[in-house]
Amino acid sequence: MTAERTDPTYRNPVLDADWSDPDVIRVGDDFYLTASSFGRVPGLPLLHSRDLVNWTLVGHALERLEPESEFTTPRHDCGVWAPSLRHHDDRFWIFWGDPDQGIFQVNAPGIRGPWTRPHLVKAGKGLIDPCPLWDDGTGEAYLVHAWAKSRSGVKNRLTGHRMHPHGTELLDEGKVIVDGDRIPGWFTLEGPKLYRHDGWFWILAPAGGVETGWQGAFRSRAFFGPYEEKVVLEQKDTDVNGPHQGGWVRTPSGEDWFLHFQQRGPYGRVVHLQPMGWDPDGWPVLGHDGAPVTEHRRPDLPPQPPAAPATDDDFPGGRHGRQWQWTANPKEGWTTQHSADGLRLTCVRSADAHDLRALPHVLTQRLPGTPCTVEVELRLDSEEPGARAGLAVLGDAYRWIGLQRGTDGTVHLVHRFAETVAERERDADHPRPAPDGRALLRVDIGAGARCRFSYDTGDGPRPSGQVFAATPWRWVGALLGLVAVAPTGQGHAGAATFTRFRISTPAYG
Repeated sequence: MTAERTDPTYRNPVLDADWSDPDVIRVGDDFYLTASSFGRVPGLPLLHSRDLVNWTLVGHALERLEPESEFTTPRHDCGVWAPSLRHHDDRFWIFWGDPDQGIFQVNAPGIRGPWTRPHLVKAGKGLIDPCPLWDDGTGEAYLVHAWAKSRSGVKNRLTGHRMHPHGTELLDEGKVIVDGDRIPGWFTLEGPKLYRHDGWFWILAPAGGVETGWQGAFRSRAFFGPYEEKVVLEQKDTDVNGPHQGGWVRTPSGEDWFLHFQQRGPYGRVVHLQPMGWDPDGWPVLGHDGAPVTEHRRPDLPPQPPAAPATDDDFPGGRHGRQWQWTANPKEGWTTQHSADGLRLTCVRSADAHDLRALPHVLTQRLPGTPCTVEVELRLDSEEPGARAGLAVLGDAYRWIGLQRGTDGTVHLVHRFAETVAERERDADHPRPAPDGRALLRVDIGAGARCRFSYDTGDGPRPSGQVFAATPWRWVGALLGLVAVAPTGQGHAGAATFTRFRISTPAYG
């Protein structure tokens, strides 16, 4: 592999996994992106690129979800919704909406932090998708947000506020500046991104729903309107459903680009890059004449080495890489640091051991959007009867394969699943002896996220169970997970050790 990519084109998606509701900015020669993280911890992922095509994960802006008491157990579709990333006054700023609490803000002097603790800018139910704007020409600051009908009873409208330039509070009660109910055919208007360009206030906002919608552009000479609108990106005759909700960014040479998501079922919301131009009337033109492109000339930026967010992990010193997130705020003692490689997960005692969806201590990462093979080596160290650990494909339905300690002290290879409507898991195949307490666990994930599980306990690889079709939650794609759990009881229940986590996929890009 060469140090720099020579291919003059790129292919979408540029981020082929669930980097939901992306927003992007440029600072100097660097591009930064953040995305929704919902109920997973740490939250607000931070990605970096030099060419808008190759991205790496450099950290997270939110160490823990607050208030702490609300996120001690999984709330998979709650938490951090649709953040906006901005750079102002030599600081990075992220605003997001928690649909149950209100609009929050964090900021930092550099993308790697240190980030402030969350500050509640506006309290209320159903306040989502906020985006700030600092008008350098006037010194004024503004904020626009959308509404979640599930919490507020209101949707399809955008509310605007004047904001204190410090970004800490709003200066008025707010006014509806775009009412989607007044635009024929428009529904579920949300996800606004606010810009100032060419003498106009611009709001780029999607409508029509995540799977079937389109991208709209709104412009006005005054922040509070009136706004005129235009559809600037839609599926047309392509296979990219619902191409919308993202951010506009300009390169140093003056090229404009738009990053947005496509909803792909169990894979979540993958990220596409669209060229952006302007028509004679001053409206943006996204993609190829308003239709998403599959392949296109690369941005006019210096060539970069191929890159993608990390997936593999040897867990050096017992530490997991930044690609992993817990399903709720973590507690001390869930992992143990040590001098060698390998992740030591404590077999946490839980009354919910029969349902992985209810466990806060599942360590997860995103399911790749392309066919792949996932492997990890597992050793069950716990002597506790009923203690178990394994590799999961986690969603509204789930399946996992791993090891369990029996009441007689023996270890068995077990394979279990739970349907969407099931309250507890059951066997997906017959338990089998694992005399050494070790196993190589494997999931082959094919087209449509159809998963085939297999294992090797020392006498060669063997398939297990039926094919499982991965499922998302309502807003979150399916996740890969590592878990260790034990029944309720007294005392420490021991641990399980995971080593050499690997995801093999076709060559990137």
